[in-house]
Amino acid sequence: MFCGSERDGGEALRAVTHAANIRYDKAAEALCILDQSLLPNEVREVRLDTAEEMVEAIRALRVRGAPAIGICAAYGLYRLARTIEDPDPEVFQTQLRAFSAQLCAARPTAVNLAWALGEMENTAAAHAGAPRRVLLEALYEKAAAIHQDDIDKCRAISEYGLSLLREGDGVLTHCNAGPLATSRYGTAQGPFFLAAERGMRIRVFAGETRPLLQGARLTSYELHRAGVDVTLICDNMASMVMKNGWVQACFVGCDRVAANGDTANKIGTSSVAILAKHYGIPFYVLGPTSTIDRNCPSGDQIPIELRDPEEIKSLWYEKPVALPGVPCYNPAFDVTDHSLITAIVTEKGICRAPYTESLLF
Repeated sequence: MFCGSERDGGEALRAVTHAANIRYDKAAEALCILDQSLLPNEVREVRLDTAEEMVEAIRALRVRGAPAIGICAAYGLYRLARTIEDPDPEVFQTQLRAFSAQLCAARPTAVNLAWALGEMENTAAAHAGAPRRVLLEALYEKAAAIHQDDIDKCRAISEYGLSLLREGDGVLTHCNAGPLATSRYGTAQGPFFLAAERGMRIRVFAGETRPLLQGARLTSYELHRAGVDVTLICDNMASMVMKNGWVQACFVGCDRVAANGDTANKIGTSSVAILAKHYGIPFYVLGPTSTIDRNCPSGDQIPIELRDPEEIKSLWYEKPVALPGVPCYNPAFDVTDHSLITAIVTEKGICRAPYTESLLF
């Protein structure tokens, strides 16, 4: 359902740069998200009231980006907790864990989702004996704290990331890791917004990011409207712009970081890393420490989400671009080997190899 109204372009810019991709209206007890599946042509908020609506929004990428999914799920679990009416504390905890498991299964690769839901479950368990009103307030405060924590982390990541760039640099980025995917500023694209605020000239090359076109629909949208010099390219043009000498660094986000420094990000990221290695261009991964999965030894253990093959054949076309009988392989993510990564930038600093040591915070 609608949550608010459509906005004009100027208001849309203010929304995406001020964390309106997710907001919780406490007065109305309403969880609202900016429907990213409609961008850049339509700006619309939708309200999520049920677990089914929340799961659908996450799976359909109405809300997307590892940190943003975690924030949305935290608020979502609080919203669902309010629907549990049984006065028995044990029943409440059981039903809450069931809601949490339902949300967690929506997308398996991004670790922030499970992390945020785990934080909410721990908060509920710590207040298991408290009156229902106190427990619910604690859950809301934890969700709001997760949101604020991401805002703070994104600002710190952006500062560290910007320190790696110089005036006039060209940067290639893949997928979307700006305010829409996080909270404020973003991770991989956060330094570009910070540079624009400070009058620092950076030229960004944004890969379109097939098959869902997050780079075209979202990254170029955010950067262009913020006054950043951004050029949209097809994914298979990355080698050309690197060979031309137009790129001095690559900045990408991450959905999960293994203990050895392997990182999972949007499909196509590892190809960019391999090209960067060939051309001698530094390749940086930017993300909060909440994306580090210390229980995952390497990228081989990261589950990779497989999506509907029709996203490849017919999502953006009036007619399918391949015959109905042609099979499609459509993984949402790939894993970049740690040997290809120059540094991993977190809110706590810039980490370099060996990552088994530098990522131990």
